Amino acid sequence: MLATPSGSRETVLVIEDNRDIAEMVCAFLERRGYRVDYAANGITGLNLGSNQEVDAIVLDLMLPGLDGLDLCRRLREDARSDVPILMLTARDTLEDKIAGLDAGADDYLIKPFEIEELEARLRALLRRRKGLIAPQILQVGDLILDPATLRVERAGVVIPITPIGFKILSLLMRASPRVVGRREIESEIWGDFPPDSDALRSHLYILRQAVDRPFARPLIHTRPGTGYRLSE
Repeated sequence: MLATPSGSRETVLVIEDNRDIAEMVCAFLERRGYRVDYAANGITGLNLGSNQEVDAIVLDLMLPGLDGLDLCRRLREDARSDVPILMLTARDTLEDKIAGLDAGADDYLIKPFEIEELEARLRALLRRRKGLIAPQILQVGDLILDPATLRVERAGVVIPITPIGFKILSLLMRASPRVVGRREIESEIWGDFPPDSDALRSHLYILRQAVDRPFARPLIHTRPGTGYRLSE
């Protein structure tokens, strides 16, 4: 028997237009002790996600009114929300995954899925959000990360970073100049339930586009067969 989540009850917003899937997810999470809000379309989901306090969002990709990619992007850019977002999708190509992560999703789950895995991924996102804030400002070269304000800048230019990208960058900066293994990064971000092998590669691709591509000198370096290092 699965244990009930400890501590305060987190609120999860489920945005899903398939009634059967929505009822299954909402009923399971409520039995597990979560508070659950629900939206059956993108417009309602955006309104709830922007105006109500929620701890995590389960977001379907294909929605009427406003699709999941646009909804996710508007939550990040317009509402300035950093709430963890778990995206549900039937699309499993690398390009589709990168699109979801680039829009601001923290993790994704391919349909059909096991409900226990969905909750495990939610728990991992919630744990890492609680432990995200730290007082120390990190700096490597001209790259600065402020965990208290979630602000990242390089050479004085503010850089938008996805929530998962922020966590990866924070880990690499704390470890710099040490090489951080792939498994260590996955464990830090997803705990015991990492997604498929494309997930970390997709997040690092997006992170490099933000941190390195606009600048003359790359800071994120790959060590084939070993891991990744952030250094001048």
